[in-house]
Parts: sequence; C-alpha cells; structure tokens
Amino acid sequence: MQLVIFYIFAAVMLFAATMVITTRNPVHSALFLVLAFFNAAVIWLFAEAEFLAIVLVVVYVGAVMVLFLFVVMMLDINVTPLREGFARYLPIGFAIALVMVLQMILVVTSDYIHVVADGSASPVVVENTRLLGSVLYTTFVYPFELAGGALLVAIIAAILLTHRRRPGTKTQNPAQQVRVRPQDRVRLVKMQAEPRKVRIEEDE
Repeated sequence: MQLVIFYIFAAVMLFAATMVITTRNPVHSALFLVLAFFNAAVIWLFAEAEFLAIVLVVVYVGAVMVLFLFVVMMLDINVTPLREGFARYLPIGFAIALVMVLQMILVVTSDYIHVVADGSASPVVVENTRLLGSVLYTTFVYPFELAGGALLVAIIAAILLTHRRRPGTKTQNPAQQVRVRPQDRVRLVKMQAEPRKVRIEEDE
C-alpha cells in the first residue's frame, strides 16, 4: 500500500511539474508549482525526512510561492512573446534535464548520504535534522555558500524588476517625502463671513 501511495504522489508531482512549464498563465504555473511542492513533501515523509518535508511546506509554499504570486501579479509580464519560441528551446531544455538527472543519480549513489560529517559510517540512529546540519555546515559548506550567493542575486534582480521605470505608473520619491513641510500640505484660507439674509414670511 505504501508503494502504491508513493507512485500516486509521484505521478501527481510529475504532472504538476509538467504543467508548470507548459501552461500559458504565469499564475497557474505558480499554483501548479505549489502542488508539486506538496507532493514532494509527502514523498520526503515516506523517505523519513520529516524536517525537509516541513521546511518545504512552510518556507517554499508558505513564503516563497506567495512572493512569486505577488511578483507575477505586480509585474504584469506579457508572456505571449516568450511562449512563441518554446519549441525552439526544447533541445536545450532536454540537455539541461539530462544533466540534472545525471546529477541526481550521482547524489543518490554517493557515499555522503550514508556518511556523517567526520567521514565514518554512523552505527547509531541519528535524527535527520542533526545529521543534515552536521553535513551541510561541514562537508557541503561551499555549495551552501554558493546557494546563498545565488539567492542574494535573485533578491537584487527582483528588486530591480519591481523598481524599473514603466510609463503610466505612479512612483514615490522618498527624498521628497522626507523634506515635506506642513505648509506644503495644508493651506489655510481665511474668508470673510457674509451676513445671511433671512426671509420671514408672515402668515396670512
């Protein structure tokens, strides 16, 4: 039964991943990516990697994908010209996919999965959170720093895309907002009061 459930979630994850790159609406692509993350988290639970599953749901689904949705809706990118040359880039996409598959095979067959940070096999049962931390900050510290640098570049690129000049949009100037004075915002106008004429009609 466990194997059947694994194949079901794996099939749904592959379907969602395919829809991410084939659907035309970027918002739908982000939602399909959320579905793929959920199924990947379930598969990690089957692999007894509870920490990675919870982090995937909390960090990526709860924070990163929400940020993606806001960015996609704010930028209002016209994806029609980008989709026109989709078939032309298929060979490059297949080549990159093949490289990623080879990398995953090397990772799965590597001895680092069954080795603790000091290089010796672990004879006792260790929590996956502690084992992940010990390996991440010792053996894989340089790839971890490179991933942090890549995320920093992505953050800077997102900020530049958000603050780019577009016609017809209203932008704010923080320097002018700081230098503002009350006299520039409020103008007091003194007007002379006029006597009000009251008409009294006498009852006949």
